Amino acid sequence: MTALTGTIDRRHRILTLVVCCMALFMTTLDSTILNVALPSLQRGLGSSESGLQWTVDSYVLVRASVLFLCGSLGDRFGRRRLFGLGLGVFVLSSACCGLAPSLGTLIGFRAVQGFGSALMTPASLAIITNTFTDRKSRAQAVGVWGAISGLSTAAGPVLGGVLVETLGWRSVFWVNVPIGLAVLAGTRRLSESRAEKPRPFDIPGQAAIGIALATVTYALISGPESGWSSTVVLVLLAVSVAAWFAFGVVEKRTRNPLVELHDLAQPALLGAILLAIMAFLALGGYLFFNTLYLQNVRGFSPVEAGLLTVPTTAMTMVLAPISGRITGTRGPRGPATMACLLIAGAMAVLVATIRPDTPMPVLICGYVLLGAGMGLINTPITNAAMSSMPPGRAGVAAATTSTARQIGTNLGVALLGSVVFSTAAAGGSHARLHGHAAVVFTDGLRYGYTLAGVLALACCAVAMWAFRPGR
Repeated sequence: MTALTGTIDRRHRILTLVVCCMALFMTTLDSTILNVALPSLQRGLGSSESGLQWTVDSYVLVRASVLFLCGSLGDRFGRRRLFGLGLGVFVLSSACCGLAPSLGTLIGFRAVQGFGSALMTPASLAIITNTFTDRKSRAQAVGVWGAISGLSTAAGPVLGGVLVETLGWRSVFWVNVPIGLAVLAGTRRLSESRAEKPRPFDIPGQAAIGIALATVTYALISGPESGWSSTVVLVLLAVSVAAWFAFGVVEKRTRNPLVELHDLAQPALLGAILLAIMAFLALGGYLFFNTLYLQNVRGFSPVEAGLLTVPTTAMTMVLAPISGRITGTRGPRGPATMACLLIAGAMAVLVATIRPDTPMPVLICGYVLLGAGMGLINTPITNAAMSSMPPGRAGVAAATTSTARQIGTNLGVALLGSVVFSTAAAGGSHARLHGHAAVVFTDGLRYGYTLAGVLALACCAVAMWAFRPGR
């Protein structure tokens, strides 16, 4: 290879990483901006607590349900093509969200946003994997990818607070349009890649996983209002269990399954999936409820609430590339185990201290620990999954961890939400909570954070087992 050829190849790799990271920046920014805007959105559209949950979970649910399908589509038809298509869908639906006249319309367009994001995410990770082919450079590229996730998460609350206070909650969706158009301009410079022998689509498996996720989410969100012993909730939970069972049966018997069940027997891949669910359960619950706590209980403005979340996301941004370097040279076991301990520590701090009048320096200690854990865990998760499958199935590998992250976020909002809102039934969040209502709400938060902390501790053992040296 000549020096000129090497320079061109390096520039192309950098450009590829920049374009993919800009897309990640946009989709992550959308999530964190929305969380800061939830109280204003609730007042503007007259939403209930369950309506707020659906505003977040409609996006997450659709994204999680179709990620495997979208990964397979990219492997078959080309990752760059799917990346561009998803980008266009996401930008258009973002503009529609900003114009939504009612809560139901907004939830519908959020679902379309989730589909656009699902088209982009596995394609972008597969593009990075096929561009950075050796283990060390791939781990470092994924570390940068994780750092951008931290940067966008850090920028989201602050930018969202400013936009909400100056232009209103609708502007948090419109901001995606100029960013998306800039990314779209760079998409044509990406190299196209696809699997040499793409697998046929597994429609029954796709339908089963979609039904399983939708029904369990609906049950968890409906539980606090309808009652956990209500017929609707019990039927939804039963259908979800049956759908998961059917998914396993279908995947075992079909010749071209959506998920190769024997892949899940690999400790590294199974560990990555469990860690992704646990970590994003904690993060999803924190992002959703912390903004309600800061604005509705503590009375902070959207800008102030956004600034108070910066310690979490700043730590994620700082530690993600460090985690990439450690993972590339020493493997994922150390960063993943430490990440689980930090997340468990963050939940312990919040459980022990959160009250309507908790000193902010104490809460910020918990925020910092959570950010440090999230910064360390992303690269081991992604690198383990991408390394456990051949390049021809990079789209499916990316979809596996992305789906696990979305399931975790979904559970963080739905499962922890059911715990918090069941406990805090005496409160409301249409205005600032006072007195007994505020105490009951923070009691609910402690129960939710306790559950997240216990799961994080359990995943320390998972990380030690799954990422044992020599596997």
